[in-house]
Amino acid sequence: MLLPVLALAFAVTTQDTTDRWAPMARILNDAVAAHAFPGAVVAIGRRDTVLYLQAFGHLDYEHHVRVTTRTVYDIASLTKVVGLTTAMMQLVEEGLVGLDTPAVRYVPAFHDSTITVRQLLTHSSGLPAFKRWWPQVHSRADMFALVNHEPLEQPPGTKMVYSDIGAMVMTQIVENVTHERLDRYLNSRLFRPLRMRDTRYLPPKSWLPRIAPTEMDSIYRHTMVRGVVHDENAWSMGGISGHAGLFSTAPDLAKFVQWMLGAWADGRTDRRTDGQPEQRDRLSVSPSVRQMFTRVQEPGLSSRALGWDTPSANSSGGTHLQPGAFGHTGFTGTSIWIDPAQDLFIILLTNRVHPTRENTQVFAVRRAVADAAVAAAGHRP
Repeated sequence: MLLPVLALAFAVTTQDTTDRWAPMARILNDAVAAHAFPGAVVAIGRRDTVLYLQAFGHLDYEHHVRVTTRTVYDIASLTKVVGLTTAMMQLVEEGLVGLDTPAVRYVPAFHDSTITVRQLLTHSSGLPAFKRWWPQVHSRADMFALVNHEPLEQPPGTKMVYSDIGAMVMTQIVENVTHERLDRYLNSRLFRPLRMRDTRYLPPKSWLPRIAPTEMDSIYRHTMVRGVVHDENAWSMGGISGHAGLFSTAPDLAKFVQWMLGAWADGRTDRRTDGQPEQRDRLSVSPSVRQMFTRVQEPGLSSRALGWDTPSANSSGGTHLQPGAFGHTGFTGTSIWIDPAQDLFIILLTNRVHPTRENTQVFAVRRAVADAAVAAAGHRP
């Protein structure tokens, strides 16, 4: 039987510091020294334990405050999979949303009647990647009006273009179907049941000392961005969107990925929380639906699953993940990879955009971290 989630939360406080993790520590210490990012937290584990949890470096380059395992990061586009995709899984599970149903059924204001929910999840809707809308947007309603009238760049189903705009359409799907704003829905249906107490939109001011700053915005906000979402479009929406806006910690994300890995727990009960039955029900997503959302949907078109990505050439997941692995990255320097065949997860949180997004060293570091994780953890049948 799987350990309850609360027991798994306790597991993150114990870590293996034996020599097998020395290459991992060397990679991240070297990356900090090379200014790939000021600091980082890495968490490696299995569905029932965390093998390695360690912090490296500092919050920024100016103040010498060390990163800890409780440091909070703007997880950027990990919001799409941790938050938005999980909400979509729940709505599909409950029969409230159909994958092959046109999105306009759930968002009547959306201009296209042919794009399906599945195409939004696989980024094959034909919508552009993003638009520089934030200078003219002053509310979520303003943003959704622009989203819903944005012309397609190509016919749906013909090309994969990773699209924040598609994620904003799905944000409206969740909110229109559930009659709840996305942050409130996720708090009650995901974060609270999994005891993810350090995961939320709009972190309170009391969290600020342990939030890693992101970029020096000298064009739009004219400040060092810290404690508010880095993504400008999400910021113009009040900080709450399905494409960006979540803040979290490595231990909290470990709880989430262990829940995801529970879908491959052969012959064991998938216990989602240590709490009451009503809490478990509020998180209910069957193993079959979790597995379905992580499988490649259109092999001839792209590597995308539903919301999630899967390994491909030069993937941030490195070279040693097995078929069936899935993951995602975030612009601020974050990533998650999950490999059910090896019963392994790899979480890397950094603020590589500090003080500028021009720093791209994290791309190589992610791959090195993933390969070192597989080597150190070994294969568990």
